[in-house]
Amino acid sequence: MKAIWIALLGVALLAGSAAGASKGTTINLVAYSTPKDAYGKITQGFQKTAAGNGVSFTQSYGASGDQARAVAAGQPADVLNLSLDPDVDMLVKKGLVPKNWKANPHKGIVNDSVVVFVVRDGNPKHIKGWNDLIKPGVEVVTPNPFSSGSAKWNILAAYLAQRHLGKTDAQATAYVQKLFQHVVSQDTSGSNATNTFLGGKGDVLITYESEAINARLQGRNLQYVIPRQTMLIELPVAVLKGSPNKDKANEFIQYLKSAPAQQVFAQYGFRPVDKKVLAQPSVAKEFPKRPGVYTINDKTIGGWRAADKKLFDPTNGVMVKIEQAVGGPTA
Repeated sequence: MKAIWIALLGVALLAGSAAGASKGTTINLVAYSTPKDAYGKITQGFQKTAAGNGVSFTQSYGASGDQARAVAAGQPADVLNLSLDPDVDMLVKKGLVPKNWKANPHKGIVNDSVVVFVVRDGNPKHIKGWNDLIKPGVEVVTPNPFSSGSAKWNILAAYLAQRHLGKTDAQATAYVQKLFQHVVSQDTSGSNATNTFLGGKGDVLITYESEAINARLQGRNLQYVIPRQTMLIELPVAVLKGSPNKDKANEFIQYLKSAPAQQVFAQYGFRPVDKKVLAQPSVAKEFPKRPGVYTINDKTIGGWRAADKKLFDPTNGVMVKIEQAVGGPTA
């Protein structure tokens, strides 16, 4: 009788273990708007690995700043992929992301992009460089910097281009203000701005290279120009500090840095951080090297903290004053 009871207990324990395994883990992925299609494929790839077996995902996409604020307000999240460091650092200050989130070989970055100009078929306004955007009659579409991370990258690219063309800080700031006098739409996110442009508004869209390539993959007929002076967009990923799925979330981030995931990112227009994948002939030809690609750590900016204080401070920053001058949104 005792042997039968032990055997039945063993069966019950095995059944309970099997039920727990089948239940699996759900990773809540919260990201900015552009990589949605890439993640659709990458999450499927992870689920086919030993680490991803039994893992399911919930996915949320939107403007980077809005997503960060939603997580701060309590939206469930295990993995974040936002469009700029300050959105992650805001969550660090709130104790939701570890202070050492960049302590890894790629410094918290899993892919890159650059700022480009999407133009109308045949480029009828002959747009090649930044000065072409402020010519009479040129209408520009770019997101709003108080909701969209991509908008901040666009503004930094515009400012840095002027500085590297020999302009002073005052002249570069004046250029940005003149540029925004040509802006006819400021959507809340990069993807929304793309939809506005594809809907027929504006002559040029300032956006990520990845956004332009992804729109092409969806069958949208568009052309884009990489200006001679542009910005390297570094796109951060982090795991939430209190995530109950922290170990599995970290395994997913490791997968994002693997060759299979990096190749998917490349297919969807993102520049891989894996140098071996980037050097593959089929990938390298899609992402030509440019001499004037500047980073956020360029000496004329000095990193995100300085950029935020100078350009994007909601009270005294350059962009608040420019938006007020042109009648644009500041919240």
